[in-house]
Amino acid sequence: MATSSEITDIIKAQIRRFEGQAESADVGTVVEVGDGIARVHGLAGCMASELLDFGHDVFGLAFNLEEDTVSAIVLGEYQEIKEGDEVRTTGRIASVPVGEALVGRVVDPLGRPIDGKGSIATKETRRIDVVAPRVITRKNVDTPVQTGIKAIDSMTAIGRGQRELIIGDRQTGKTAIAIDTIINQKGKDLTCIYVAIGQKESSVAKIVATLEEHGALDHTIVVVAGAADPATLQYIAPFAGCAMGEYFRDRGKDALIVYDDLTKHAWAYRQVSLLVRRPPGREAYPGDVFYLHSRLLERAARMNDENGGGSLTALPIIETQANDISAYIPTNVISITDGQIYLETDLFNAGIRPAINTGLSVSRVGGDAQIKAMSKVTGSLRIDLGQYRELAAFAQFGSDLDKATQQQLRRGERLVEMLKQPQYQPIPVEKEIVIIFCGTAGYLDDVPRESVQQFERDLYRYMDSVGKKVADRILKEKRWTPELEKDVRAMIEEFKKSHPYGEKPLGGSAPQPPTGARPPAAART
Repeated sequence: MATSSEITDIIKAQIRRFEGQAESADVGTVVEVGDGIARVHGLAGCMASELLDFGHDVFGLAFNLEEDTVSAIVLGEYQEIKEGDEVRTTGRIASVPVGEALVGRVVDPLGRPIDGKGSIATKETRRIDVVAPRVITRKNVDTPVQTGIKAIDSMTAIGRGQRELIIGDRQTGKTAIAIDTIINQKGKDLTCIYVAIGQKESSVAKIVATLEEHGALDHTIVVVAGAADPATLQYIAPFAGCAMGEYFRDRGKDALIVYDDLTKHAWAYRQVSLLVRRPPGREAYPGDVFYLHSRLLERAARMNDENGGGSLTALPIIETQANDISAYIPTNVISITDGQIYLETDLFNAGIRPAINTGLSVSRVGGDAQIKAMSKVTGSLRIDLGQYRELAAFAQFGSDLDKATQQQLRRGERLVEMLKQPQYQPIPVEKEIVIIFCGTAGYLDDVPRESVQQFERDLYRYMDSVGKKVADRILKEKRWTPELEKDVRAMIEEFKKSHPYGEKPLGGSAPQPPTGARPPAAART
């Protein structure tokens, strides 16, 4: 048993080792709370976007710094907060956990797991709202992101570091394009982040199941702010997802982020802004709604070699009403992005899937984001399709057409058929190049229109076996040389000899879709 002198010595030693340090925190009082917004009096030293501690394990974000009060958006359940409660500043700007540990997980906008697979061990956090990389640190977009969708890779190519808008009415296949792109990155060096804003949780669960089924969840982070979540969480969701993507970009890696969709994000921001009594502008949106999306999308960039050479590619999605792309939010986002993929309800209902309007869709990066072989074989594709659309509209009047016009119509019909593609079946780039060359070089002209897709499937199988060497050569060389063109032509001619397509489909009936494909009339989500 220790003596009193020993106890005294122990206490003295602990006093000597004691290093006291003062902790300071601004303390305020809740004066009003409701609808996910709290007004706090007394936080004199509060910073913009600082995290505030409301107690009850609830945090808020300083949104408006006013003369006597701070308007904070509450991140989470605000029911337990009462008038008169104490609020403390934390000294931390709003941030989320980032890192490799998040890959393959489904999280909320605060980085908390919601997939039931246990906690996530991350060592690093990043601020959700940071200044975009400066001009001098950026590099030209020159490396493609292969989506596996023929119509996009051939005419509206997406490059690493680009921002390509996907725009169209509801139920025209916008999300399908984004999911196909993520699936096509399987086994490649591209980490994907899918941010679901204001969507039904059943729809998000279906998307997660689809990614898992195709082995794409292994390289994807899913950030969910569902329709039932507060507008405050929907507002910060894309910024949180962007911070997770920037972690990879700033380490010299490549990342792709999908914002699904920014229309709902603008609605959430409008709701939060009106609740904190910011003055409304056009369509009741706050005056800085353009800045909201520009500061988010400008964070997608291709960094130069001195800054690691990484990239963050953004695919924002915008939902239009009755094909009105001249509305407020669509025009804002179109002006910020480097091109748009425009989906049309009429094309979708006509069975053209993906329902991409090739006339209105454009990529402002263009051929820079394509491999040389692809840009060479697609040279006349857009022009041929444009001429076909004009002639098809004219031919409806039933006037006699000369042979050249009939030939153009014939080729246009086959090009449209060739660009159709089932959902969740992205195509490798070497096969895309060969089938597009078949279309533009006239190898499909003598194939009956209803047999084009059967021709395509048989050609892919042929390329996997007999034509394997040519396919591998396209992938290796990436250039369309005269020697390669000669070999590709020889392969196609040999294939057509062994697979004759007459005026009727083989067997006298319509070709069957490949195993696992959806029937043509099935709706793409």
